[in-house]
Amino acid sequence: MGFAAAGALVLSNQLFPRAGSRLSSSSGLLLLYLSTSSLLAAASTPRLYNTQASKSFLSLPTCSVNNNTCPISPYGLRLFHPTPQACGSNPHYSYRIAASYSAKGHRLHPGRDLFTHNGLEQCKSTITDIKECKLHKDKRTRPRSGQDAFFVSQVGDSDTIAFGVADGVGGWSESGVDPADFAHGLCEYMACAARMFPEGSKAGPLHPKDLLQIGYKEVMQDKSIIGGGSTACIALAEPDGLVEVANLGDSGFMHLGLNAVRHFSHPQTHAFNTPYQLSKTPERMLVQMAVFGGTSALADLPNDANVTNHRVRHGDVLVFATDGVWDNLSPQDALGIVSRSMLDLGAWVENDAGFEVSEDLQSLVQGGSKGNSDADSLQAKLALAITKEAKDTSLNTKRDGPFAKEVQRYYPDENWHGGKPDDIVAVVVVVVESPVD
Repeated sequence: MGFAAAGALVLSNQLFPRAGSRLSSSSGLLLLYLSTSSLLAAASTPRLYNTQASKSFLSLPTCSVNNNTCPISPYGLRLFHPTPQACGSNPHYSYRIAASYSAKGHRLHPGRDLFTHNGLEQCKSTITDIKECKLHKDKRTRPRSGQDAFFVSQVGDSDTIAFGVADGVGGWSESGVDPADFAHGLCEYMACAARMFPEGSKAGPLHPKDLLQIGYKEVMQDKSIIGGGSTACIALAEPDGLVEVANLGDSGFMHLGLNAVRHFSHPQTHAFNTPYQLSKTPERMLVQMAVFGGTSALADLPNDANVTNHRVRHGDVLVFATDGVWDNLSPQDALGIVSRSMLDLGAWVENDAGFEVSEDLQSLVQGGSKGNSDADSLQAKLALAITKEAKDTSLNTKRDGPFAKEVQRYYPDENWHGGKPDDIVAVVVVVVESPVD
């Protein structure tokens, strides 16, 4: 992931690990490294979204119902249009979640690099202090996902689930800071805040932007996290089928249903390969900047996150992932992977009328266990399929992924081809309507 360095312009290999062999030293890409003045100019202009992604989306199959997604209202109220499924009924949904991950430079181990969420707990967390909750999370037991992180947590003792991904800004390693600490710490604090809810939260319902704000505040106050930065894509999924998402930067998500894309997120960027990001500047760097002057690190705020609301249906699939996935897989690629897997595994069924959700979906999300999901569950297989394809593509020097196409678009003189090796995290959610008693 890109990042504007504190104190000085950074070398091209911070944004492009293979720049020494793939990019010339006179490359126009050096213009990407922004000074304070250019950052302020970017902040004062409208957000730059990836228009290439929206063009690609036009070629994808889309749903006949266009009201599954709506932006949040200016007053913070959730506005949803009724869908045929929701009319005259009050369905109850559960969310079966799995995550697959692979650190840059490491081989993917499907049996090890996998997390499955085993459903709701029956009681609220007894811990009421978020810092105490964070202390219970041992750094040595973190997923081997490199600088990328994720979390899944029940919200209090409700049936609402919070989950999301965070992508640590790799450029901080050049300043002696471990970028993983910020991203993993952010996710750990958000998981604690969700599980403890409503302890330590403002009155009223919890929203993903609130969760992001809590996590960011705690990271900023945590002296064990020296510095760093991260993008984030966070969701709260409610049992009535309403899902609210807050996305900051170039991590992102897709909402898929019955071989169609219902929604995909647009990255927030200040410039090419320079996404919106939360950040924390180490004290020593702040002192150096105060004494010697220089540029400051790029720092956006949780309130800058783009918020959308979605209504999900039985058999829908949500894919949340860091840019290690989206830089290597297009929306068409992701749809193809999910659709093939859902059909091959029997979760979706194709007939003369199109596609429908299989009657076996409930058993498929449970995998080989009764009640709890495991590595044989549908969601685990989907997550692994996405991670494997992204990993393979990132190492393929002949297959141009979305990142390569963007480089070719903005810098046609560069001889950039193939994938983009990076840390990878994919969180997959399968929506299941609970049977009527």
